[in-house]
Amino acid sequence: MTHTASTDEPLVRLRDLSVTFTGGRKPVRAVSGVSLEVRRGEVVALIGESGSGKSVTLRTLLRLHPERRTLLAGEVRVAGREVLSLSGRALAAYRGKVVSMIFQEPLLALDPVYSVGAQIIESIRRHEGVDAAVARQRALALFERVRIPSPQRRLAAYPHEMSGGMRQRAMIALAMACEPQLLLADEPTTALDATVQIQILLLLRELQRELGLSIIFVTHDIGAAVEVADRIAVMYAGRIVEEGTAKELIRTPRHPYTRALLQGRAHGAMQKGVALQTIPGAPPDLSALPTGCAFAPRCPHANDACRTQQPEAEELSPGHRVRCLRLHEIS
Repeated sequence: MTHTASTDEPLVRLRDLSVTFTGGRKPVRAVSGVSLEVRRGEVVALIGESGSGKSVTLRTLLRLHPERRTLLAGEVRVAGREVLSLSGRALAAYRGKVVSMIFQEPLLALDPVYSVGAQIIESIRRHEGVDAAVARQRALALFERVRIPSPQRRLAAYPHEMSGGMRQRAMIALAMACEPQLLLADEPTTALDATVQIQILLLLRELQRELGLSIIFVTHDIGAAVEVADRIAVMYAGRIVEEGTAKELIRTPRHPYTRALLQGRAHGAMQKGVALQTIPGAPPDLSALPTGCAFAPRCPHANDACRTQQPEAEELSPGHRVRCLRLHEIS
């Protein structure tokens, strides 16, 4: 079965996506009505605190959640495919070939029993149908492309024999093995030191520009998002509360949560006597979400309406959308 998408259609289109986990004592609504588009060749960053739904949204694009304990609703469309209706061989062909993922901790994502080269070669052979020699040459070329030193020797190395930065480069090579259209990066620099983080971010941006990839990048770090992303979507309690270009969100943030995240950066707090600002309280329990704005208990601008009404997204300029009932009063 062939899948075609018009040139005007975004590569990724999420419409009112909801993800609820039902395996515990209470259902947990991890994602609540997320709508997002990613154009071809575009990099979009999802930022927010832990538990905001960023990684859950990312994993839904690859259908990685346990099916029996997960309820999915809404529309997930990628490269002309209705992802929520894929199954069997169609789903297996979609993973890796259309969409691929770089995980947060490559030591856990890579199989410790096989060499890194063997895992990349297997992925290429499975999706491309080439022989072992051709697959090995492609794996070697990938290692060279992501700048792994002594690539011939490193193909035979096991994950535990590599440094953290080298493992992450190998993970990027594995993700790129079948030339996907969309790359998902789930906090790919969290476990790395600052110097290696910058190298990995620059490598991702370079690969994206060379190959025309679309990337969805999950991070806690606004600084990292600005380095890599064309657009940024800020998530809180399973919803996108603000979305716009990287420049708009850094220069003119409008949602109180976006502002609080920016004020919490270390920049500007390094002077003697200047305290780092924090967001009071904690994110809400996703199994008992409030009826109104989920950020209201932590928001200095919240009123009674905020605690009882769910704000709708309002478009301030093309592509810049904000969910806040008091948006114009606190601007």
